[in-house]
Amino acid sequence: MIKPIYAAALLTATSLGLASCGGEAEQPAGAEAPEGVPGLAIENARLILPAVEGNPGIVYFDLVNSGEKARAVRRADVMGAERTEMHASMEMSGEMTMGETGPQTVQPGDTMTFEPGGLHLMVFDISPELTAGSKASVTLTVAGGDKTSFEAEVRAAGDDR
Repeated sequence: MIKPIYAAALLTATSLGLASCGGEAEQPAGAEAPEGVPGLAIENARLILPAVEGNPGIVYFDLVNSGEKARAVRRADVMGAERTEMHASMEMSGEMTMGETGPQTVQPGDTMTFEPGGLHLMVFDISPELTAGSKASVTLTVAGGDKTSFEAEVRAAGDDR
């Protein structure tokens, strides 16, 4: 029979061992994280409003990684929108299709382009306060929970993408 003190010590050691196996913890969506991701910069950001009210808008931009390690973008949020999803356009069986993607990794020294016909952010239920000529605040969350925010120029559906 195991004495109670030994059982408690064994339970504590096992719990500590299991807790260290988890890897990086993802922060909850609303949790505060340090703002800015070393080495990441965003260029040419724009949010294209939908042609038909109620349809989703689209965010395009260039994600530049001048840092020393790869960065995986796990989440995107646009202030003034109910939901934002990372999507990719791809060819399947000779036809173009689009769908939500998982994390997107940009390697050191590379630029990942979110553009028409490729990666992009779909922005759902956009606030009427986001109008052509205004700015939208976009936040990217990378693996590990660090966040970087940037302003995207809001453009009308017929404007240059």
